[in-house]
Amino acid sequence: MIKNTAKKYDLIAIGTGSASGAPTAQAKKAGKSVAVIDSRPFGGTCALRGCHPKKILVSAAEAVDAIRRMKGNGLSAAKHGIDWPALMRFKRIDTDATPKKTEEGYAKKGIDMYHGHARFEGPNTIVVDGNVLEAERIVIATGAEPSRLPIEGFEHLTISDNFLELKELPKRIIFIGGGYISFEFSHVAALAGAKVTILHRGERPLEQFEPELTDILLKRSRALGIGIELEISVTKIEKIGQGVRVNGERNGKTYTFDADIAVHGAGRIPAISDLNLEAAGIEYDKRGVKVNEFLQSVSNPSVYAGGDAVAYLAAPLTPRAGYDGTIIAKNILEGNREKPDYTALASVVFTVPPLSSVGMGEDEAKKNGLKYRLNYADTSQWFSARLRNEAYSGHKVIIEEGSGKVLGAHLFGPHSDELINVFAVAIRFGISADDLKRVLYAFPTRGSDVPYML
Repeated sequence: MIKNTAKKYDLIAIGTGSASGAPTAQAKKAGKSVAVIDSRPFGGTCALRGCHPKKILVSAAEAVDAIRRMKGNGLSAAKHGIDWPALMRFKRIDTDATPKKTEEGYAKKGIDMYHGHARFEGPNTIVVDGNVLEAERIVIATGAEPSRLPIEGFEHLTISDNFLELKELPKRIIFIGGGYISFEFSHVAALAGAKVTILHRGERPLEQFEPELTDILLKRSRALGIGIELEISVTKIEKIGQGVRVNGERNGKTYTFDADIAVHGAGRIPAISDLNLEAAGIEYDKRGVKVNEFLQSVSNPSVYAGGDAVAYLAAPLTPRAGYDGTIIAKNILEGNREKPDYTALASVVFTVPPLSSVGMGEDEAKKNGLKYRLNYADTSQWFSARLRNEAYSGHKVIIEEGSGKVLGAHLFGPHSDELINVFAVAIRFGISADDLKRVLYAFPTRGSDVPYML
């Protein structure tokens, strides 16, 4: 029984990342009383433990890779490589400043801040470190956390958050799982000089991407010296001296892999398990809080949720989280009227070079009974690849017959992370392949490849 006098707010947001930004800012601008709660440093996953620090590491890997590819082809470099401690210091220039800047932003707006674990004690009541808070509206924007794997010795795994804080890069690294985290970090680690192995239990990694493009990525990864073991189930992780031993099975045979560390890259889940959602009557499942078409809880109308906390609506990506926040803000302040539309949500695996995707894959187009044509090509001999001495690149674009609309685009190669946005705009606004061809692109650029991809 809570006896403390509750402090009342119009809006409370749990989490200080992308999905909570618009609701808190817009509510305060509208004259509402607002509070935010976070058990971790303020700023959210993307800025502190995800997109920002990861991309800083990738930028160093890209630079080293570019030197290696061009060495002897007009570039002379006596010595090059990644100085890991120096790279970590550079990364911290960005990440270390974020919590203070975030708190200063909240303070300037007049938003109250609470550091600690939020726990529901009623439909509109939250307790955080002894403080009892009540709000007319509550936003759950807690992000995601590494999933708990049913593996003996799970505690010996290094989570991705901690990989981003390594003071020294281990010489031998194993990544468990074949998703974004494993491939992005494995490219960084390999280009920094580590011996890297990825263990994936499925037939192919990155299953949400087109197989033709992931095949090119696998070739590129192996060319970097990354070992990729598919269809292997990890059964046990042991501590062996200062390192670890990962045990696995494939087709009835047992395998062991030794390394200095093993990194958890086998997926993340909504970070909602410690919120005591039952006390607030908030329905949820392993995919996240159950919400209606307005991102409002299906069982507690006072609660909205966005971002990774409702990961089953669309891919758990930062742009989606920020977009969810704008939808939630409008619905809280103006009544339920805005529904999210995730059409043309682009996704990128920041390997070196990157793999990107937007819109439908071929299987989805078939499932929907659409008539389409494919434009697939290995583009390693195109000028955009040759000028960088890049031996691995390709694309697959899916175009609807009749309308000529771009249904999906899937790219691997230099600057694919930027070029995918051209296709995202086309899909979002129904721009046809013919119209894209008529654009006079700057030449020679990666963008000037677009007409030949259609």
